[in-house]
Amino acid sequence: MTNNANSAGIQLLVVDLDGTLLHGADTFEGRYLSQRAADAIQRAHDAGIKIAVSTARPVSTGLAIVQRLAVDACVYLNGALIDFDPLASTYASLTRDDVSGDSNLIKIGFDSARAVEVCRMLTDRLPGIKCGIVMNDVRYTNFDVSVYWKTQTWRLTDFASADPGVPAGVADKLIVFPEPDQRDALGALIPDDFAVSISEGVMWMLMNPLANKAHSLGLVCDRLGIPVARTAAFGDDLIDIAMMQKAGRGVAVANANPEVLRIADEVCPSNDEDGVAQWIDALLGV
Repeated sequence: MTNNANSAGIQLLVVDLDGTLLHGADTFEGRYLSQRAADAIQRAHDAGIKIAVSTARPVSTGLAIVQRLAVDACVYLNGALIDFDPLASTYASLTRDDVSGDSNLIKIGFDSARAVEVCRMLTDRLPGIKCGIVMNDVRYTNFDVSVYWKTQTWRLTDFASADPGVPAGVADKLIVFPEPDQRDALGALIPDDFAVSISEGVMWMLMNPLANKAHSLGLVCDRLGIPVARTAAFGDDLIDIAMMQKAGRGVAVANANPEVLRIADEVCPSNDEDGVAQWIDALLGV
């Protein structure tokens, strides 16, 4: 393992979950946090280093993992929701539509009516495209999401109907699962007011341009009073690249996408080898 970080200089660790901190599995639900990883993060926190999680996961599949860790902030939904009091939060407090009165929460989304409009356009231009809206941890989709996730709440939605049943409020993101022959056409249809991130090469996420891991890193650093240069960010997927490049040190796990490995400042062992835990222990001299 290559590790050139100065233990006295790192003040914040920002860690992705899937493919990075979590061990892999044949199913999404089978991915898990090892006790070794949780213990290493606790040691770092005890040593005075702040900890943040940055994940594309929603609250429903991320909260239980986050609350097993010594964390000072959590970025959910790839940056659409940021929680600065994660160990005190609840599922209900994190899935409210209006969080404007809570100084510990930042929500970065877009109007749900606009989300419906875009889904309607996509299904009209690309018949058969699988898409939907994620809003307050409910997925309003035109396909059965249990194909991908077994435990997430969803509502079958016909975007062609006059009233598709999507409530008014702030949507977190659009999700699209294109077939290979739909990808080029989909890319040309993305409206200018949305940014695209692609998770694990399969799920396209259309989001507020400010809802991303790199922007959220800046917000977390501002809130915690830590210079970005004093951070280390861990990742494995393309959606982690901008965050890793912005951080003081970008650390890829060995199983990362080749593009992530290419831009990384350092490489630690794979997720299944608890590479993040190994990196932390080397930093602390354990």
